[in-house]
Amino acid sequence: MARLLSRFSAVVLRSLSPQIGYGSSKLTRCIYTNKGLLSLTRYDETAVSTDWQKKLTPEQYFVTREKGTEIPFSGIYLNNTEHGMYHCVCCSAPLFSSETKYNSGTGWPSFYEAYHTNDNDESNSNILRRPDVSLGTTGTEVICKKCDAHLGHVFDDGPEPTGQRFCINSVALTFKPSSSK
Repeated sequence: MARLLSRFSAVVLRSLSPQIGYGSSKLTRCIYTNKGLLSLTRYDETAVSTDWQKKLTPEQYFVTREKGTEIPFSGIYLNNTEHGMYHCVCCSAPLFSSETKYNSGTGWPSFYEAYHTNDNDESNSNILRRPDVSLGTTGTEVICKKCDAHLGHVFDDGPEPTGQRFCINSVALTFKPSSSK
């Protein structure tokens, strides 16, 4: 019976080869979802097909696509005090307002709230939180909701009114000054 199932599986895989990437000697695993969805985290087609290594500098790529971290106290926006909006360097989604930026003394730009957060409801913001155990301890990674770029981490030791500290890499951001103020 096992031989029969094995042969049947091989026949089925060969017949489906255009859909699942079955090669002559190797099976390539591809995941397909409903047309237009292309991912479990709702990417649009332009974000999926973007060649990030061509679009970003090596440091931006390392931080945003490989979940790296810039050297503390080295970021261009650490001491920026201009009024404006901080956007994702990959997809330009607005992430943080300068109104919520503060000096945490940690070496990275820090914010106490994401843009479009309403009473701790981040569903309208362009960030997502993910559990992160990469450093041997449980933390919370902050990513861009639009393009899945790694931005930094969030901690529960920030100032009022939220008590949050979004510790964000400067190279993951672009800054657009506001025309007023």
